[in-house]
Amino acid sequence: MNFLNAAIKRELLLALRNRSEIINPLAFFLLVITLFPLAVSPEAKVLANIAPGIIWVAALLATLLSMDSLFKNDYDDGSLEQIVVSPQSLALLALGKVISHWLSTGFLLALLSPVLAVMLFLPSEAMPALVGSLLIGTPTLSLIGAIGAALTVGLRKGGVLISLLVLPLYIPVLIFGAATVQAGALNLPISGHLALLGAMMVFTLLLAPFAIAAALKLSIRN
Repeated sequence: MNFLNAAIKRELLLALRNRSEIINPLAFFLLVITLFPLAVSPEAKVLANIAPGIIWVAALLATLLSMDSLFKNDYDDGSLEQIVVSPQSLALLALGKVISHWLSTGFLLALLSPVLAVMLFLPSEAMPALVGSLLIGTPTLSLIGAIGAALTVGLRKGGVLISLLVLPLYIPVLIFGAATVQAGALNLPISGHLALLGAMMVFTLLLAPFAIAAALKLSIRN
């Protein structure tokens, strides 16, 4: 646990030093949601109906935007190779990187989402469902995206390949996340949707760190 805490603190410190890694996903999230009313319709009823999907698609793409640099800097300066051959658990290091990535992206997106949801005329009843679904669903996005980032870390244009690899796996999270917000807007129970999102998060949390570690070893050897 000490090693995991140290890994999280290190990654958060690096993110604070390079603030563009935090600002860029948030700015992208803001721009996507701002442009939708201009492209679709400014009518409140129309935007309220599609708001859950818009917010979740924007959060998904903003998370995906920041995945390419998750292991890239360590790979470029050679520290990733030293970490792979060290006696420390590579899976724990990967988990620490994913947690710090979520804290600097998914967590902030969840906090920002109610403000932007007002622009889309999302009912106030849906705000708890929106924040809750993002807090539970975005860790799954980060964990799955980290597997793709580990597989493509040694490639020059890995960002495009990450999208191709992980977008199909993002679809269940997107469906249930948007459905949770839609149910909240209609004053329907959301516990079932949140339970499914939580189950997906726990499943990926148990398996993804080991998959990321194996993918990093494979990328370093190649």
